[in-house]
Amino acid sequence: MRFTRRDLTPVLSWVGLGVVVLLAPAFISPFRAQELAYVAIYLIALVGLEILTGYTGQISLGHGAFMAIGGYTSAILMVNHGVKDLYTIPIAVVVCFAAGLVMGLPALRLAGLYLALATFAIAVALPAVIKKFEHFTGGGPGLNLFGIPQLTGGIAGVHVFGRTLVFNDWLYYLSWTLALVSLAVAWLLLRGRLGRAFRAVRDSETAAASFGVNLAFYKTLSFGISAAFAGLAGSLFAIANTFVNPDTFPIALSIFLLVGVVVGGLGSLYGLIAGAVLLEYIDDVAQSVSKSPGAPSVVFGLVLIAIMMLIPAGASGLLRRIGSLVGSVGRSR
Repeated sequence: MRFTRRDLTPVLSWVGLGVVVLLAPAFISPFRAQELAYVAIYLIALVGLEILTGYTGQISLGHGAFMAIGGYTSAILMVNHGVKDLYTIPIAVVVCFAAGLVMGLPALRLAGLYLALATFAIAVALPAVIKKFEHFTGGGPGLNLFGIPQLTGGIAGVHVFGRTLVFNDWLYYLSWTLALVSLAVAWLLLRGRLGRAFRAVRDSETAAASFGVNLAFYKTLSFGISAAFAGLAGSLFAIANTFVNPDTFPIALSIFLLVGVVVGGLGSLYGLIAGAVLLEYIDDVAQSVSKSPGAPSVVFGLVLIAIMMLIPAGASGLLRRIGSLVGSVGRSR
């Protein structure tokens, strides 16, 4: 895999983002650090869904279920088996990767709206399954992680390089470190042969098959990889909440994740932070506009309509337009 001059821009962008992430806690409160940690968690989930939907063309409305599987994997291991939270994260990723491969099997026979409905059925059914096996999922009441020794920094903070980080700052650094790693891993996967195969499947399955692309393998693999990212996000979400129950991962979460990918821009990783920010802050903005219980849904719908009308290609499309304008101005000089 050779690096070219075109690769310099994303690498420098991520280095710059890493510097901002490193310095930000010195200028924000622990409460804001927690909010930004959730942005990073949503970003990880959106990266996975972008690989599946934006690059492979497989529409999924069930990624909230994969987040739930990842979250419950970590919670069950911590509460029932005494496993440290950091050790549960890779286990949740592996479990969700396997679950994604299984879920990818219907993708071999379904496409478009039919595939979306099949994946949405998983998100609808999962809460009932969680309540059914309450002896280890906690059922409706859920599992409480707050105050248990397996939760890093939950009681006395975390001592790192001579500093003591409160839980929210620790969560911020953990989430953003894994988010940056997720972006880098996704970029490396998509810029190589695997990414070319995914895009070929998205653009034309018939043409891809005629050029020797194994449709069954790559479609199933894209589900597995995407679910692994969702599992990572779900595990962090459970740790951040210090609590899980069926309402922690509502059915609407799957729809919101797809909206976040569309807002970020299909077929590009660069605008996904905008989608993650929207998912985290839209409720707060809506509540500040109106105290009505239905305000968040109304404001969310209006914002989405406005974004699709003004920047139909999403945040990444807007960035490309700005880049082309800056380039044309530079050449004219």
